[in-house]
Amino acid sequence: MRYVRPSGIDGVFNGVVGWLTRIGLPLAGSRVLSVQGRKSGEWRSTPVNPLRFDGVRYLVSPRGHTQWVRNIRVSGRGRLTTGRRTEEISAIEIGDDEKPPILRAYLKAWAWEVGRFFEDVDASSSEERLREIAPDFPVLRIQPVAGT
Repeated sequence: MRYVRPSGIDGVFNGVVGWLTRIGLPLAGSRVLSVQGRKSGEWRSTPVNPLRFDGVRYLVSPRGHTQWVRNIRVSGRGRLTTGRRTEEISAIEIGDDEKPPILRAYLKAWAWEVGRFFEDVDASSSEERLREIAPDFPVLRIQPVAGT
């Protein structure tokens, strides 16, 4: 399973983006995702870039099978926060065959920030190439939890 660990500069960048998002100044639509740890039960947070595609919201993990992905696979839930607004969400991982158009849309929207994690792939890559890389990039369909 592909997983790209954050570098020191990535940690600084994520810290700044997370802080701005928590105080209500999200960078280009960023949110802070909080997910309970699958082993510890402690809440863990990281900035994410939710994508709306064909009326559905998704989270894409450009670093691959990260800790937040592994945690949300177990819990199926999380929280998206910006400023004082927190939304409880459910998350369902989609199959690799569904990913190419979503990955393309994600790259169109966020390549300036995360394109380096996709190496030789960009929004203009072929459907076949996007299908080849799909297993390395988890994509989760998210929606609000009813009654929250």
